[in-house]
Amino acid sequence: MGPTAASTAEVYVYIRTVMSMVIGLSLAQLLMGLARFVQSPGEHKVYPVHLGWVLSMFLFIIHFWWWEYRLHSLAEINFGVYLFLICFCCLFYFLCVLLNPTSIADYGGYEEYFISRRRWFFGFLAVTYAVDLLDTIMKGKLYFQSLGWEYPIRNLVYIVLCIIAAYTANRRFQAAFVAVGLIYQISWIFRLYDVFPG
Repeated sequence: MGPTAASTAEVYVYIRTVMSMVIGLSLAQLLMGLARFVQSPGEHKVYPVHLGWVLSMFLFIIHFWWWEYRLHSLAEINFGVYLFLICFCCLFYFLCVLLNPTSIADYGGYEEYFISRRRWFFGFLAVTYAVDLLDTIMKGKLYFQSLGWEYPIRNLVYIVLCIIAAYTANRRFQAAFVAVGLIYQISWIFRLYDVFPG
């Protein structure tokens, strides 16, 4: 099939469908992990920092999916764009698998597991925030500018904090990062989409 065989609108719908499948798997991974706490509450010791990142990832994913409707503003969607977006979605899936693995039988609980895998988790999270910047730039200069100065600074600060979190096992830093991050993330989403008008 030739490169002009399908309209941009058709390609846009197709890409969103494929992205939906990967994002759906990511959310399912998070929800299965949470369901295990309900099914077997005493099986593994819960770690509040881990739960905080599960909630943060849930918000990040649904926020990502909400703003991806801006894809329709792209004048041209080629295979490079398609590959980029699918890889972006795959980053979320890897993060969700890292947060909720099939088994943590080799660990004493979620705290030991999370701390031992922090470099992988925060490494992928830093890359995700970097890719997020590229994704926003791809949607056009006007859209990028509409988010204001706070958006690029936010992403750069998250990248730096993820790098620090990857290298430190300090429990206070880990707890402060996820707590402040969650509060800011909720604030950012609500302010960005005018949830409370007026």
